[in-house]
This record gives sequence, C-alpha cells and structure tokens, in this order.
Amino acid sequence: MTSPGGGPLEGIRVLDLTAMVSGPVAATMLADQGADVIKVEPPGGEQMRHLGTPHNGVTPMFFSCNRGKRSIVLDLKSDDGKAVLKDLIRETDVLIQNFRPGAMARMGFGEAEVRALNERIIYVSISGFGEQGPYAHKRVYDPVIQALSGAADIQANRETGKPGMFRIIIADKVTSVTAAQAISSALFHRERTGRGQHINLSMLETMLAFFWPEGMGGLTYAENEYDPRRGQGTMDLVFAAKDGYITAGAISTKEWVGMCRALDREDLIEDERFATPQARGRNGDERKRITAEEIAKWPRDEILARLDAHDVPSAPLLYRVELLDHEQIRVNGSISRTDYEGFGEVRQAVPAARFSDSPSEIAGPAPRLGEHSRQILNDLGYDEARSSALLASGAVVADQPA
Repeated sequence: MTSPGGGPLEGIRVLDLTAMVSGPVAATMLADQGADVIKVEPPGGEQMRHLGTPHNGVTPMFFSCNRGKRSIVLDLKSDDGKAVLKDLIRETDVLIQNFRPGAMARMGFGEAEVRALNERIIYVSISGFGEQGPYAHKRVYDPVIQALSGAADIQANRETGKPGMFRIIIADKVTSVTAAQAISSALFHRERTGRGQHINLSMLETMLAFFWPEGMGGLTYAENEYDPRRGQGTMDLVFAAKDGYITAGAISTKEWVGMCRALDREDLIEDERFATPQARGRNGDERKRITAEEIAKWPRDEILARLDAHDVPSAPLLYRVELLDHEQIRVNGSISRTDYEGFGEVRQAVPAARFSDSPSEIAGPAPRLGEHSRQILNDLGYDEARSSALLASGAVVADQPA
C-alpha cells in the first residue's frame, strides 16, 4: 500500500497506539514525511480528543498533534479487536506506544509478542521515567518532568529564585522530536541489516540530554563542579523600548561595539567593565541594566533598525497573534493556510525539515474517531461479511462520535 504523502518515508506504515502529545506528535512528524500513519484508538477516543473546544468535532490541539493520520477504533479488551491489531502488526514497519511500562505486555502486545508476529518491526516505547526505578510506574504529565529534570530550576525567577515552569508542553514535544529522529535511524539500520529493534526512550532522559549542553555546565566537569544557577544572571534579554519590547544580545566584542554605537554610547566600548568577553561576563547584570536604560529611550522600530545596521542580533518580541503577518514568517511560508471541508481555513506550522528531492507536506486534517476503520479493514483484505461482523460486535468501531 502506498502512503498518502510523497515524502522520504513514503511506503512506511506506522501504527500509532499513543495518546496525548509525546507519541502522537512523533507520529505526525512521520506522517508529514510521507508515512502512512494509522492511529489506533479505544472506543470513545484517546484523552486528547476531549481537551479543548472542538471545531467540526476536533479540538485544535488534537488536530495539530494528529494531522495526516488515519483512525481506526479497536476494542483491545476483545479477542476480535486484538486479532485485527495482530493483522495490522504483521503489515507494519513501526509501532509506537506510550503506555506505562508493562501495560502493553499485559494486553498481549509487549515487544517480544509483537516481534513474534513481525521480526522486522521497529517497536518504540515512550515512557515518563524509564522502565526501572522508583518513578517508573507513576503517572506522568509534562510539569512532572519539568520539575524532575531541572527545567523549573532553569526557569526560576532571576530575582527571587522561585522555580518556574515553561508555559508550554516542552518535555512531551522534545521527546516527540527525539523519537522521530530515533525511528528514522532505526529504519536506516534495518535497511542496512534487515533487523528491526526496540527503541526505549523516556521523557526524563530526553529532557536531561536537551538541557545539558548549556543548562548543566556546572555539572559537566566533576573536578570543577559548581551550581549552574551561578552563571544565569538575574536578567533576561527582554528590553522595553518606548512602544514595545525587543531582544538584543552581544556576545562577541564586535557585537558589543556595534551595540554601543547603535545606542550612541561609544564611551562604553573602552569601559574596563565591558572591554573583554570575560569582563562582560563578570559584569553581565550591570551591562544588561545599562543596555535596558538606553533601549528605553528609543522607539522600537528605530532602535531595531540601528541595531541591525550595526550587525547586532536583535528582533521584536512578537505576540502570538502577530506571527501570521510577520514578514520573515510570511516570506518563508512558515505557516500553511489550507481549507479543509468542515473546518474552513486551518493554519499549521509547516514541517520544519525541507527536503529538496522528497518534500514533506501536511497530508490532511486530523481524522474523526474511527473515520478510516472500514477502509483499513478493507486494506487488510477483510471481506464485507467479516468487516460487518466486527463492526456489529463492537470490536471495531467506525465513525464514532467523540
């Protein structure tokens, strides 16, 4: 069977047994790159279908996490539902699940059982904390991982020290990107060796790896350990101009000189507090306070133009409602606008990786619950009588209201 897209993963079939964000977004990335992704859901649908205000029966977050997939509803508590999943597994390349450790094995679909059906399969297990340890069987949501991974410490208020959270679901989505990359590597390995394998990844370890390069510098060298908070400073690079906010930063000496000239403060160039990168680092808070005082004297667009003229990295701070019309985003076509029946115009960030020879694309809207159940049964070669019996028994559900 051919996949709905024409991207680099065309011809790859993925079974998405995941819920919420970490697994679904990983599978959506694969769908954008051409894979045929079949979302397997329980009767009533996965939890994300019920979070938020629906439009045409689909919430915005569910749409963005599950676009371009096909949906089949299987009652995996029934023998017939399990039999359909086994037939799907025999014809699939990748299975992704994010149940708590042990749950898939209890259902009869642990890695060993699945590999007995399809030895070439890439079996992906996403967990919160890994499969061992005191937290392994705990329920998990993004804030729990932010708390445990040091994210809340990194986001601490610079003046009071009170920990804070990222105001987005970051741990789930970084895990999604990591999972999608790992799946592509496993498929490449299978292409060379013919062997499938089991990929285990946890949200906790993903976030530790994500934060480590600059967030954990004080922990890198055991012989020179220090509290990483020491290097954070007390001010973020957010500056108020007369009529809006900007960000601007100067790391190299050339950039610092440009900053001073843009602000009409060339006297600061030779100031011993800021004359070298080391001095600017030691006096970072003072430098930022002076920069803030000077930027506050200028209209936003004027100071941005001056900073740009002196090659100083800078940008306006955009409100999210401004993204659609910002020239850089508009010229690059970074946000797609597509009319879908029943939805009207839908905006989505385009797939970030742009392939010159096998373009990725958004394959379609998020599916209604069980929208493709009949089609998928037909793909498996089930005749009308067998499909009708499965639907009548409730082992498979088609077009179920969510």
